[in-house]
Amino acid sequence: MKQHLWVPVLLLTAGLAGNALAAKTDLTIGMQLEPPNLDPTGGAAAAIDEVVYANIFEGLTRFGPDGSVRPALAASWSIENDGTRYVFSLQSGVTFHDGAAFSSEDVKFSIDRAMAEDSTNAQKGLFANIDSVEVIDDNTVAINLKQADGSLLFNLAWGDAIVLDSATAANTATQPVGTGPFVFDKWVQGDRIEIVKNDSYWGTPAKLDKATFKFISEPTAAYAAILAGDLDAFPNYPAPENLAQLDADPRYSVVLGSTEGETILSTNNAKAPFDDVRVRKALAHAINRGEIIDGAMFGYGTPIGTHFAPHNPAYVDLVSNSAYDPDMAKALLKEAGHEAGLTVSLKLPPPAYARRGGEIIAAQLRDVGITAEIENLEWAQWLEQVFKGKDFNLTIVSHTEPMDIGIYANPDYYFQYDNAEIQTLMEAFGVETDPDKRTEMLQQAQRMISDDYVNGYLFQLAKTGVANSKIQGLWENSPTQANDLTAVYWED
Repeated sequence: MKQHLWVPVLLLTAGLAGNALAAKTDLTIGMQLEPPNLDPTGGAAAAIDEVVYANIFEGLTRFGPDGSVRPALAASWSIENDGTRYVFSLQSGVTFHDGAAFSSEDVKFSIDRAMAEDSTNAQKGLFANIDSVEVIDDNTVAINLKQADGSLLFNLAWGDAIVLDSATAANTATQPVGTGPFVFDKWVQGDRIEIVKNDSYWGTPAKLDKATFKFISEPTAAYAAILAGDLDAFPNYPAPENLAQLDADPRYSVVLGSTEGETILSTNNAKAPFDDVRVRKALAHAINRGEIIDGAMFGYGTPIGTHFAPHNPAYVDLVSNSAYDPDMAKALLKEAGHEAGLTVSLKLPPPAYARRGGEIIAAQLRDVGITAEIENLEWAQWLEQVFKGKDFNLTIVSHTEPMDIGIYANPDYYFQYDNAEIQTLMEAFGVETDPDKRTEMLQQAQRMISDDYVNGYLFQLAKTGVANSKIQGLWENSPTQANDLTAVYWED
């Protein structure tokens, strides 16, 4: 009798042990900023794409972890008419999360919507060269261009170019419906967003059953959450001062990579006193990048002298063009009529690089006679006042969009730089297909904005990621602003 009782108990115990040892299928990931909404076609915040890119939404193409452009909803394409017509063959068997069938009509709707006169797309310029979108059949769509465009496939990989269903597009900000391997489940404002596996996904299914994006803005709280096990990973970890400790702990993996994040002292070029290039140049020479990188980022960051990523083959090192030289800064301010000094606003969003960096920069500017009055803003306030309202003198922000030097050709962009020469250059770049000539144009643009001291160029944001050592598949680098969970899993 005892033996008959003992055997089932042993089997039950073994079963429980097996379940306990099975790999986890849920993930809690930390983010410093909460997205203002979940519509990447209607907002500029990087935090939007950090949740939805490749997870919930897909475009015709997408960025891979190495920055390459890969097929997504487009299975293949051909280029016709001397580069002015791209014909895309779409993936088959694709449905939206609500069960609606995906077709070329959705592609046409999404691109037409992005190009519309009343479009709120933050990167509307990506679509400026598109003349029309033509539905050939349910699985084939053509994009006709005004001029040949070597950047089209790259542009279509941005989060701003994802494909929506016309029936649900209006509610995307709060109820996103995409075609990706995860489905939006829940948003607890101020705390977390939850997504779950899409069991009807057309492509390779996700290995995770559920993922939670937890919003923790304070670096000390992020560190505590990692140690407590409340977070499994923090891909853009905001407390670099703790990285050495975490790296020494076998429970965690610390991964240092690169990002597309040019961190700059953004300057309102249309507003006095920064409408004077002498004042902008003085500003640039008042900045000690080394102090900022060491003091705000604990040494993690690469100095830059223009708005371009150092890991890009077309990068030009122009740091010396705005080398730290406080005496030159003072002389330039005197020449511009500001010998008695200046008082300006410095509006800072929440990230640690901005808040910590802002304190250091304010001290540096004070040494040359510029009083920077710091105003700390929440992210939504920053977007409203600075990005949309252009109501600022100076701010600090990391531009994490891939190869986005084209923003300097948009005089309506928030730092309001209006230069016909760079506008003509970038227009020519858009239609140039020769790789060598495109590189020359990019390098010319880098020199142009560096010589005009449009902004204070600080450093390229490093990707400092922390994760449980059993997690595999997280991106090492950030070729775009994303927490791509499509290939993430736990080791047994």
